[in-house]
Amino acid sequence: MTESGHESSITEGGLVRPMVRLAWPIVVIQLLQVAYNLADTFWLGRYSGNALAAISLAFPLILFLISVSGGFTTAGSILVAQYTGADSEGSAGKVAGQTLSFVAVIAVVLAILGFLLSDPLLSLLPADPETAAVVIPLATEYMRWFFLGVPALFGFFVFSALMRGYGNTHVPMRVMLVSVAINVVLDPLLIFGYGPIPELGIRGAVVATVFARFVATLIGLYVLFYTDAGPDVSLPDLRPDLGLVKKIVRLGVPSAAEQSTSSLAMITLTAMVASFPPAVVGAYGLGNRLISLVFLPAMGLGRATNTMVGQNLGAGKSERAERAVRLAVGAGAGVMLCVAVVAYLFPGPIVSVFLGSNVENAADIAAYGTEYVRIRTVEFAFIGVLQVLLGAFRGSGNTTTSMVFSMVALWIGRVPTVYVLAFVVGLGAQGIWFGMALGNIVGAIAAAAWFLRGTWKDAVIDETPSPGAPDP
Repeated sequence: MTESGHESSITEGGLVRPMVRLAWPIVVIQLLQVAYNLADTFWLGRYSGNALAAISLAFPLILFLISVSGGFTTAGSILVAQYTGADSEGSAGKVAGQTLSFVAVIAVVLAILGFLLSDPLLSLLPADPETAAVVIPLATEYMRWFFLGVPALFGFFVFSALMRGYGNTHVPMRVMLVSVAINVVLDPLLIFGYGPIPELGIRGAVVATVFARFVATLIGLYVLFYTDAGPDVSLPDLRPDLGLVKKIVRLGVPSAAEQSTSSLAMITLTAMVASFPPAVVGAYGLGNRLISLVFLPAMGLGRATNTMVGQNLGAGKSERAERAVRLAVGAGAGVMLCVAVVAYLFPGPIVSVFLGSNVENAADIAAYGTEYVRIRTVEFAFIGVLQVLLGAFRGSGNTTTSMVFSMVALWIGRVPTVYVLAFVVGLGAQGIWFGMALGNIVGAIAAAAWFLRGTWKDAVIDETPSPGAPDP
Protein backbone atom coordinates (compact mmCIF):
# COMPACT_ATOMS: atom_id res chain seq x y z
CA MET A 1 0.00 0.00 0.00
CA THR A 2 1.04 3.58 -0.60
CA GLU A 3 -0.77 6.83 0.01
CA SER A 4 -4.49 6.73 0.39
CA GLY A 5 -6.33 6.68 -2.90
CA HIS A 6 -3.22 5.80 -4.93
CA GLU A 7 -2.44 2.34 -3.64
CA SER A 8 -0.92 0.88 -6.82
CA SER A 9 0.20 3.98 -8.75
CA ILE A 10 3.87 3.60 -7.81
CA THR A 11 4.02 0.18 -9.45
CA GLU A 12 1.36 0.64 -12.15
CA GLY A 13 0.25 3.27 -14.67
CA GLY A 14 2.15 6.44 -15.57
CA LEU A 15 5.40 7.41 -13.91
CA VAL A 16 5.24 11.19 -13.80
CA ARG A 17 2.32 11.52 -11.38
CA PRO A 18 3.63 9.17 -8.65
CA MET A 19 7.15 10.57 -9.03
CA VAL A 20 5.93 14.14 -8.54
CA ARG A 21 3.58 13.12 -5.72
CA LEU A 22 6.46 11.48 -3.87
CA ALA A 23 9.07 14.11 -4.66
CA TRP A 24 7.43 17.44 -3.85
CA PRO A 25 6.71 16.67 -0.16
CA ILE A 26 10.30 15.42 0.16
CA VAL A 27 11.53 18.71 -1.28
CA VAL A 28 9.35 20.56 1.22
CA ILE A 29 10.64 18.36 4.07
CA GLN A 30 14.21 19.10 3.06
CA LEU A 31 13.37 22.78 2.69
CA LEU A 32 12.00 22.72 6.22
CA GLN A 33 15.13 20.85 7.35
CA VAL A 34 17.23 23.60 5.84
CA ALA A 35 14.91 26.09 7.55
CA TYR A 36 16.17 24.73 10.88
CA ASN A 37 19.73 25.49 9.84
CA LEU A 38 18.93 28.78 8.16
CA ALA A 39 16.98 29.98 11.20
CA ASP A 40 20.07 29.32 13.32
CA THR A 41 22.25 30.99 10.68
CA PHE A 42 19.93 33.99 10.36
CA TRP A 43 19.66 34.74 14.08
CA LEU A 44 23.23 33.82 15.03
CA GLY A 45 24.44 35.94 12.11
CA ARG A 46 22.75 38.86 13.84
CA TYR A 47 23.96 37.83 17.28
CA SER A 48 27.65 37.29 16.54
CA GLY A 49 29.88 36.66 13.52
CA ASN A 50 31.98 34.36 15.71
CA ALA A 51 28.89 32.33 16.62
CA LEU A 52 28.18 31.94 12.90
CA ALA A 53 31.73 30.71 12.36
CA ALA A 54 31.36 28.33 15.33
CA ILE A 55 28.45 26.42 13.81
CA SER A 56 30.46 26.24 10.56
CA LEU A 57 33.11 24.26 12.45
CA ALA A 58 30.74 22.23 14.63
CA PHE A 59 28.31 20.95 12.04
CA PRO A 60 30.64 18.67 10.02
CA LEU A 61 31.76 17.00 13.26
CA ILE A 62 28.15 16.58 14.39
CA LEU A 63 27.15 15.09 11.04
CA PHE A 64 30.09 12.68 11.20
CA LEU A 65 29.02 11.25 14.54
CA ILE A 66 25.30 11.01 13.76
CA SER A 67 25.80 9.64 10.22
CA VAL A 68 26.10 6.12 11.61
CA SER A 69 22.38 5.96 12.34
CA GLY A 70 21.50 7.49 8.97
CA GLY A 71 22.65 4.36 7.19
CA PHE A 72 20.28 2.18 9.16
CA THR A 73 17.29 4.45 8.58
CA THR A 74 18.12 4.16 4.86
CA ALA A 75 18.15 0.36 5.18
CA GLY A 76 14.73 0.47 6.84
CA SER A 77 13.38 2.64 4.05
CA ILE A 78 14.71 0.27 1.36
CA LEU A 79 13.20 -2.83 2.98
CA VAL A 80 9.86 -1.16 3.69
CA ALA A 81 9.67 -0.04 0.04
CA GLN A 82 10.44 -3.48 -1.38
CA TYR A 83 8.11 -5.35 0.99
CA THR A 84 5.36 -2.82 0.27
CA GLY A 85 5.87 -3.32 -3.47
CA ALA A 86 5.62 -7.07 -2.91
CA ASP A 87 2.29 -6.58 -1.04
CA SER A 88 3.78 -7.86 2.22
CA GLU A 89 2.30 -5.40 4.75
CA GLY A 90 3.22 -7.53 7.76
CA SER A 91 6.88 -7.65 6.79
CA ALA A 92 6.94 -3.90 6.17
CA GLY A 93 5.61 -3.25 9.68
CA LYS A 94 8.07 -5.67 11.22
CA VAL A 95 11.02 -4.03 9.44
CA ALA A 96 9.80 -0.61 10.60
CA GLY A 97 9.67 -1.78 14.22
CA GLN A 98 13.12 -3.36 14.05
CA THR A 99 14.56 -0.18 12.54
CA LEU A 100 13.02 1.97 15.29
CA SER A 101 14.40 -0.10 18.15
CA PHE A 102 17.84 -0.61 16.56
CA VAL A 103 18.37 3.09 15.81
CA ALA A 104 17.12 4.08 19.29
CA VAL A 105 19.97 2.12 20.88
CA ILE A 106 22.50 3.69 18.51
CA ALA A 107 21.13 7.18 19.27
CA VAL A 108 21.71 6.84 23.01
CA VAL A 109 25.27 5.58 22.49
CA LEU A 110 26.08 8.40 20.07
CA ALA A 111 24.63 11.01 22.41
CA ILE A 112 27.05 9.93 25.14
CA LEU A 113 30.04 9.68 22.79
CA GLY A 114 29.29 13.01 21.13
CA PHE A 115 29.05 14.86 24.44
CA LEU A 116 32.34 13.40 25.65
CA LEU A 117 34.24 13.84 22.37
CA SER A 118 33.19 17.37 21.42
CA ASP A 119 36.20 19.13 22.92
CA PRO A 120 38.82 16.54 21.82
CA LEU A 121 37.52 16.54 18.23
CA LEU A 122 37.52 20.31 17.90
CA SER A 123 40.99 20.52 19.42
CA LEU A 124 42.31 18.50 16.46
CA LEU A 125 41.46 21.26 13.99
CA PRO A 126 44.56 23.21 12.86
CA ALA A 127 42.86 26.52 13.61
CA ASP A 128 44.08 30.05 12.93
CA PRO A 129 45.06 31.65 16.31
CA GLU A 130 42.11 34.04 16.28
CA THR A 131 39.72 31.25 15.30
CA ALA A 132 41.09 29.03 18.10
CA ALA A 133 40.66 31.77 20.69
CA VAL A 134 37.17 33.01 19.91
CA VAL A 135 35.40 30.44 17.69
CA ILE A 136 36.43 26.99 18.97
CA PRO A 137 35.03 27.52 22.52
CA LEU A 138 31.65 28.51 21.06
CA ALA A 139 31.69 25.48 18.75
CA THR A 140 32.39 23.20 21.73
CA GLU A 141 29.42 24.59 23.64
CA TYR A 142 27.16 24.14 20.60
CA MET A 143 28.22 20.53 20.05
CA ARG A 144 27.82 19.42 23.66
CA TRP A 145 24.29 20.74 23.94
CA PHE A 146 23.39 19.35 20.53
CA PHE A 147 24.45 15.82 21.41
CA LEU A 148 22.39 15.81 24.58
CA GLY A 149 19.35 16.03 22.29
CA VAL A 150 20.40 13.49 19.66
CA PRO A 151 17.85 10.78 20.65
CA ALA A 152 15.04 13.27 20.11
CA LEU A 153 16.41 14.18 16.68
CA PHE A 154 16.81 10.58 15.52
CA GLY A 155 13.17 9.72 16.16
CA PHE A 156 11.96 11.96 13.36
CA PHE A 157 14.71 10.79 10.98
CA VAL A 158 13.55 7.19 11.36
CA PHE A 159 9.85 8.08 11.07
CA SER A 160 10.43 10.09 7.88
CA ALA A 161 12.54 7.36 6.24
CA LEU A 162 10.03 4.60 7.02
CA MET A 163 7.12 6.64 5.73
CA ARG A 164 9.06 7.46 2.56
CA GLY A 165 9.71 3.78 1.91
CA TYR A 166 5.99 3.11 2.39
CA GLY A 167 5.19 5.76 -0.19
CA ASN A 168 3.64 8.35 2.12
CA THR A 169 5.68 11.55 2.08
CA HIS A 170 2.82 13.94 2.86
CA VAL A 171 2.41 13.09 6.56
CA PRO A 172 6.11 13.58 7.44
CA MET A 173 5.94 16.91 5.61
CA ARG A 174 3.09 18.09 7.85
CA VAL A 175 4.88 16.91 10.99
CA MET A 176 8.05 18.69 9.89
CA LEU A 177 6.08 21.88 9.31
CA VAL A 178 4.89 21.85 12.93
CA SER A 179 8.42 21.23 14.18
CA VAL A 180 9.97 24.02 12.12
CA ALA A 181 7.30 26.49 13.25
CA ILE A 182 8.23 25.74 16.86
CA ASN A 183 11.94 26.19 16.12
CA VAL A 184 11.46 29.47 14.25
CA VAL A 185 9.51 30.94 17.16
CA LEU A 186 11.92 29.73 19.85
CA ASP A 187 15.20 30.62 18.11
CA PRO A 188 15.23 34.42 18.62
CA LEU A 189 13.62 34.14 22.06
CA LEU A 190 16.32 31.80 23.37
CA ILE A 191 19.31 33.28 21.51
CA PHE A 192 18.70 36.92 22.49
CA GLY A 193 16.46 36.42 25.52
CA TYR A 194 13.11 38.10 26.08
CA GLY A 195 11.46 39.15 29.33
CA PRO A 196 11.97 36.32 31.84
CA ILE A 197 13.75 34.19 29.21
CA PRO A 198 17.54 34.55 29.67
CA GLU A 199 19.92 35.25 26.78
CA LEU A 200 21.42 31.85 25.89
CA GLY A 201 23.33 32.82 22.75
CA ILE A 202 24.54 29.88 20.69
CA ARG A 203 23.16 27.45 23.28
CA GLY A 204 19.68 28.86 22.66
CA ALA A 205 19.81 27.77 19.00
CA VAL A 206 20.48 24.19 20.10
CA VAL A 207 17.75 24.10 22.73
CA ALA A 208 15.20 25.41 20.23
CA THR A 209 16.13 22.79 17.64
CA VAL A 210 16.14 19.85 20.04
CA PHE A 211 12.78 20.74 21.59
CA ALA A 212 11.18 21.16 18.15
CA ARG A 213 12.56 17.79 17.02
CA PHE A 214 11.31 16.12 20.17
CA VAL A 215 7.77 17.26 19.38
CA ALA A 216 8.15 15.89 15.82
CA THR A 217 9.36 12.54 17.17
CA LEU A 218 6.35 12.17 19.46
CA ILE A 219 3.95 12.90 16.62
CA GLY A 220 5.80 10.48 14.32
CA LEU A 221 5.60 7.62 16.82
CA TYR A 222 1.88 8.23 17.22
CA VAL A 223 1.41 8.01 13.43
CA LEU A 224 3.33 4.72 13.17
CA PHE A 225 1.66 2.98 16.11
CA TYR A 226 -1.87 4.34 16.10
CA THR A 227 -2.80 5.21 12.51
CA ASP A 228 -2.89 3.42 9.14
CA ALA A 229 -0.99 6.18 7.32
CA GLY A 230 2.22 4.15 7.23
CA PRO A 231 3.55 0.63 7.85
CA ASP A 232 1.55 -1.18 10.51
CA VAL A 233 3.86 -1.16 13.55
CA SER A 234 2.97 -2.70 16.92
CA LEU A 235 4.90 -3.09 20.18
CA PRO A 236 5.90 -6.75 19.50
CA ASP A 237 7.64 -5.53 16.31
CA LEU A 238 10.17 -3.72 18.52
CA ARG A 239 11.42 -6.99 19.99
CA PRO A 240 14.76 -7.84 18.29
CA ASP A 241 14.50 -10.27 15.37
CA LEU A 242 18.01 -11.46 14.54
CA GLY A 243 17.26 -12.24 10.90
CA LEU A 244 15.83 -8.81 10.17
CA VAL A 245 18.49 -7.04 12.21
CA LYS A 246 21.16 -8.76 10.13
CA LYS A 247 19.46 -7.62 6.92
CA ILE A 248 19.18 -4.06 8.24
CA VAL A 249 22.87 -4.15 9.20
CA ARG A 250 23.89 -5.64 5.85
CA LEU A 251 22.14 -2.87 3.93
CA GLY A 252 22.79 -0.19 6.52
CA VAL A 253 26.54 -0.54 7.02
CA PRO A 254 27.44 0.63 3.48
CA SER A 255 24.96 3.51 3.81
CA ALA A 256 26.37 4.41 7.22
CA ALA A 257 29.88 4.22 5.74
CA GLU A 258 28.75 6.43 2.85
CA GLN A 259 27.36 9.06 5.19
CA SER A 260 30.22 8.89 7.67
CA THR A 261 32.92 9.09 4.99
CA SER A 262 31.02 12.01 3.46
CA SER A 263 31.02 13.68 6.85
CA LEU A 264 34.70 12.84 7.31
CA ALA A 265 35.40 14.54 4.00
CA MET A 266 33.57 17.62 5.24
CA ILE A 267 35.61 17.51 8.45
CA THR A 268 38.80 17.33 6.40
CA LEU A 269 37.64 20.29 4.33
CA THR A 270 36.66 22.17 7.49
CA ALA A 271 40.12 21.54 8.92
CA MET A 272 41.61 23.15 5.80
CA VAL A 273 39.21 26.08 6.01
CA ALA A 274 39.91 26.55 9.75
CA SER A 275 43.47 27.56 8.85
CA PHE A 276 42.03 30.71 7.25
CA PRO A 277 40.81 33.82 9.14
CA PRO A 278 37.28 33.90 10.65
CA ALA A 279 35.80 35.78 7.65
CA VAL A 280 36.65 32.90 5.29
CA VAL A 281 35.37 30.34 7.82
CA GLY A 282 32.11 32.25 8.18
CA ALA A 283 31.68 32.59 4.40
CA TYR A 284 32.33 28.87 3.92
CA GLY A 285 29.68 27.95 6.47
CA LEU A 286 27.18 30.49 5.19
CA GLY A 287 27.76 29.45 1.57
CA ASN A 288 27.30 25.79 2.40
CA ARG A 289 24.02 26.52 4.20
CA LEU A 290 22.76 28.42 1.17
CA ILE A 291 23.91 25.77 -1.29
CA SER A 292 22.08 23.19 0.81
CA LEU A 293 18.95 24.88 -0.54
CA VAL A 294 20.14 24.05 -4.04
CA PHE A 295 20.22 20.37 -3.16
CA LEU A 296 16.51 20.33 -2.35
CA PRO A 297 15.03 19.56 -5.80
CA ALA A 298 17.77 17.02 -6.51
CA MET A 299 17.44 15.36 -3.11
CA GLY A 300 13.65 15.21 -3.45
CA LEU A 301 13.92 13.48 -6.81
CA GLY A 302 16.66 11.20 -5.50
CA ARG A 303 14.60 10.02 -2.54
CA ALA A 304 11.47 9.67 -4.65
CA THR A 305 13.54 7.55 -7.04
CA ASN A 306 14.62 5.45 -4.05
CA THR A 307 10.98 4.60 -3.32
CA MET A 308 9.98 4.17 -6.98
CA VAL A 309 12.86 1.77 -7.61
CA GLY A 310 12.38 -0.12 -4.33
CA GLN A 311 8.66 -0.73 -4.77
CA ASN A 312 8.92 -1.61 -8.46
CA LEU A 313 11.77 -4.04 -7.92
CA GLY A 314 9.80 -5.55 -5.03
CA ALA A 315 6.90 -5.97 -7.47
CA GLY A 316 9.21 -7.59 -10.04
CA LYS A 317 9.08 -4.65 -12.48
CA SER A 318 12.72 -3.83 -13.20
CA GLU A 319 12.15 -2.13 -16.55
CA ARG A 320 9.61 0.23 -15.02
CA ALA A 321 12.16 1.02 -12.30
CA GLU A 322 14.75 1.91 -14.94
CA ARG A 323 12.33 4.17 -16.80
CA ALA A 324 11.57 5.98 -13.54
CA VAL A 325 15.29 6.65 -13.02
CA ARG A 326 15.78 8.03 -16.53
CA LEU A 327 12.78 10.32 -16.09
CA ALA A 328 14.12 11.62 -12.78
CA VAL A 329 17.64 12.19 -14.16
CA GLY A 330 16.29 14.41 -16.95
CA ALA A 331 14.05 16.34 -14.61
CA GLY A 332 16.79 16.76 -12.01
CA ALA A 333 19.36 18.09 -14.45
CA GLY A 334 16.86 20.50 -16.00
CA VAL A 335 15.58 21.92 -12.73
CA MET A 336 19.06 22.32 -11.30
CA LEU A 337 20.26 24.14 -14.41
CA CYS A 338 17.50 26.72 -13.87
CA VAL A 339 18.53 27.10 -10.22
CA ALA A 340 22.14 27.62 -11.31
CA VAL A 341 21.18 30.55 -13.53
CA VAL A 342 19.35 32.30 -10.67
CA ALA A 343 22.17 31.69 -8.17
CA TYR A 344 24.83 32.92 -10.63
CA LEU A 345 22.95 36.15 -11.34
CA PHE A 346 21.98 37.08 -7.76
CA PRO A 347 24.50 35.65 -5.23
CA GLY A 348 25.12 38.97 -3.46
CA PRO A 349 21.54 39.73 -2.40
CA ILE A 350 21.05 36.09 -1.35
CA VAL A 351 24.14 36.09 0.90
CA SER A 352 23.46 39.50 2.43
CA VAL A 353 20.05 38.42 3.75
CA PHE A 354 21.77 36.25 6.36
CA LEU A 355 24.25 38.81 7.70
CA GLY A 356 23.66 41.73 10.02
CA SER A 357 25.64 44.80 8.95
CA ASN A 358 26.82 45.49 12.50
CA VAL A 359 28.39 42.09 13.23
CA GLU A 360 32.14 41.53 13.05
CA ASN A 361 33.62 40.73 9.61
CA ALA A 362 30.21 41.21 7.91
CA ALA A 363 31.57 42.89 4.77
CA ASP A 364 34.35 40.32 4.28
CA ILE A 365 32.00 37.37 4.90
CA ALA A 366 29.55 38.78 2.34
CA ALA A 367 32.27 39.26 -0.27
CA TYR A 368 33.75 35.79 0.16
CA GLY A 369 30.30 34.18 0.33
CA THR A 370 29.13 35.84 -2.89
CA GLU A 371 32.19 34.59 -4.75
CA TYR A 372 31.75 31.09 -3.30
CA VAL A 373 28.11 30.72 -4.35
CA ARG A 374 28.75 32.01 -7.89
CA ILE A 375 31.67 29.63 -8.50
CA ARG A 376 29.71 26.58 -7.34
CA THR A 377 26.85 27.13 -9.79
CA VAL A 378 28.88 25.22 -12.40
CA GLU A 379 28.13 21.93 -10.61
CA PHE A 380 24.38 22.33 -10.01
CA ALA A 381 23.09 20.25 -12.97
CA PHE A 382 25.53 17.47 -12.02
CA ILE A 383 24.13 17.51 -8.47
CA GLY A 384 20.71 16.63 -9.94
CA VAL A 385 22.11 13.70 -11.91
CA LEU A 386 24.19 12.31 -9.05
CA GLN A 387 21.46 12.49 -6.39
CA VAL A 388 18.95 10.65 -8.61
CA LEU A 389 21.41 7.89 -9.48
CA LEU A 390 22.42 7.43 -5.84
CA GLY A 391 18.71 7.13 -5.00
CA ALA A 392 18.30 4.46 -7.68
CA PHE A 393 21.22 2.43 -6.35
CA ARG A 394 19.91 2.65 -2.77
CA GLY A 395 16.36 1.75 -3.78
CA SER A 396 17.60 -1.44 -5.41
CA GLY A 397 19.55 -2.35 -2.29
CA ASN A 398 22.93 -1.58 -3.90
CA THR A 399 24.02 0.52 -0.95
CA THR A 400 27.67 -0.39 -1.49
CA THR A 401 27.50 1.02 -5.03
CA SER A 402 25.99 4.24 -3.71
CA MET A 403 28.74 4.43 -1.10
CA VAL A 404 31.47 4.05 -3.71
CA PHE A 405 30.20 6.89 -5.92
CA SER A 406 29.71 9.20 -2.97
CA MET A 407 33.31 8.54 -2.02
CA VAL A 408 34.43 9.19 -5.60
CA ALA A 409 32.67 12.56 -5.55
CA LEU A 410 34.19 13.61 -2.24
CA TRP A 411 37.53 11.84 -1.87
CA ILE A 412 38.65 12.01 -5.50
CA GLY A 413 36.73 14.97 -6.90
CA ARG A 414 36.71 17.35 -3.94
CA VAL A 415 39.11 16.90 -1.00
CA PRO A 416 42.43 16.57 -2.90
CA THR A 417 41.35 19.28 -5.37
CA VAL A 418 40.66 21.76 -2.58
CA TYR A 419 44.04 21.02 -1.01
CA VAL A 420 45.97 21.36 -4.27
CA LEU A 421 44.22 24.52 -5.44
CA ALA A 422 44.16 26.29 -2.07
CA PHE A 423 47.58 25.37 -0.70
CA VAL A 424 49.80 23.95 -3.46
CA VAL A 425 48.77 26.21 -6.32
CA GLY A 426 48.25 29.02 -3.81
CA LEU A 427 44.78 30.23 -4.80
CA GLY A 428 43.76 30.55 -1.15
CA ALA A 429 40.03 30.94 -0.57
CA GLN A 430 39.31 30.76 -4.30
CA GLY A 431 40.98 27.36 -4.40
CA ILE A 432 38.51 26.15 -1.80
CA TRP A 433 35.55 27.43 -3.81
CA PHE A 434 36.72 25.86 -7.10
CA GLY A 435 37.65 22.57 -5.46
CA MET A 436 34.27 22.27 -3.77
CA ALA A 437 32.56 22.64 -7.15
CA LEU A 438 34.41 19.75 -8.80
CA GLY A 439 33.27 16.84 -6.60
CA ASN A 440 29.70 16.40 -7.85
CA ILE A 441 30.82 16.73 -11.48
CA VAL A 442 33.25 13.81 -11.12
CA GLY A 443 30.75 11.73 -9.11
CA ALA A 444 27.87 12.25 -11.56
CA ILE A 445 29.91 11.21 -14.59
CA ALA A 446 31.19 8.05 -12.86
CA ALA A 447 27.74 7.07 -11.50
CA ALA A 448 26.08 7.56 -14.91
CA ALA A 449 28.61 5.27 -16.57
CA TRP A 450 27.92 2.56 -13.98
CA PHE A 451 24.14 2.95 -14.21
CA LEU A 452 24.20 2.27 -17.95
CA ARG A 453 25.65 -1.19 -17.25
CA GLY A 454 22.24 -2.21 -15.81
CA THR A 455 23.64 -4.48 -13.09
CA TRP A 456 21.72 -2.74 -10.28
CA LYS A 457 18.21 -4.11 -11.01
CA ASP A 458 17.83 -6.96 -8.49
CA ALA A 459 15.63 -6.80 -5.37
CA VAL A 460 17.07 -7.72 -1.96
CA ILE A 461 13.94 -9.25 -0.39
CA ASP A 462 13.10 -12.94 -0.61
CA GLU A 463 9.36 -12.63 -1.14
CA THR A 464 7.75 -12.58 -4.57
CA PRO A 465 5.01 -10.07 -5.35
CA SER A 466 1.39 -11.03 -5.34
CA PRO A 467 -0.21 -11.37 -8.78
CA GLY A 468 -1.05 -8.05 -10.39
CA ALA A 469 -1.12 -6.23 -13.65
CA PRO A 470 1.80 -6.80 -15.99
CA ASP A 471 4.45 -4.14 -16.19
CA PRO A 472 3.21 -1.68 -18.81
